[in-house]
Amino acid sequence: MASLYLVGSLDGVTVGDTVPLDGAEGRHAVAVARVRTGETLRLSDGRGTVVTGSVTALGRDTLSLVVSTVTVDDAPSPTLTLVQALAKGGRDEMAVQAATEIGVDRIVPWSAARSVSRWDGAKVEKGRARWTAIAHEASKQAIRSRVPVVDAPVTSGQLAGFPGADRAVLVLDPVGDVRLSAWEPPADVSEIVLVVGPEGGIDGSEFDRLVAAGAVRVRLGDTVLRTSTAGPAALAVLQTRLGRW
Repeated sequence: MASLYLVGSLDGVTVGDTVPLDGAEGRHAVAVARVRTGETLRLSDGRGTVVTGSVTALGRDTLSLVVSTVTVDDAPSPTLTLVQALAKGGRDEMAVQAATEIGVDRIVPWSAARSVSRWDGAKVEKGRARWTAIAHEASKQAIRSRVPVVDAPVTSGQLAGFPGADRAVLVLDPVGDVRLSAWEPPADVSEIVLVVGPEGGIDGSEFDRLVAAGAVRVRLGDTVLRTSTAGPAALAVLQTRLGRW
């Protein structure tokens, strides 16, 4: 019963109800995983609700499941957001996948000054859809009940408006004065935002603007990680600091 399938909604579902699984998820269950009648599956709406039940009927690309248990996982507090700079060679996509598996709650694409990759015109929605699909599949791989939301891309100017009274913004900097492992999350913070630059690093003016707005420059250690690695590594540190790992 390790597999997890995602459905559109589980609002109001209770024990004894019959829930359908169709579309791409149903097709995968029936045609690829070859689920059979009587097997037990888990379905999630990606927003914290998970139902377990027995498969009672199969179609060509759909199945029906009778619910035996319903659980609801509360959203974590503080939530973790990754602001990932667009990067070439699929390194930003690698970061999205690993960050999702580690437990990020929200992902924000960032068009940084030194980003070689650019989302313009039709590429904006195409890129966002691609990241959403990666987060979707990584959530299933990690058996996560909550799928991270992928926001619309932001500019450096928009990012400077992120720091706030209930939101801590951390900017990864290889020469930052504060080690992330020693950073103390404020008691009243509801969201921790982690900002990761592109392969060329964060521009000095971007650092200045973020710090002036209240962001903190933090470093992971004495080595420099790729943009595909830095975010997931920092998220793992934060999960440990928050007592979740």
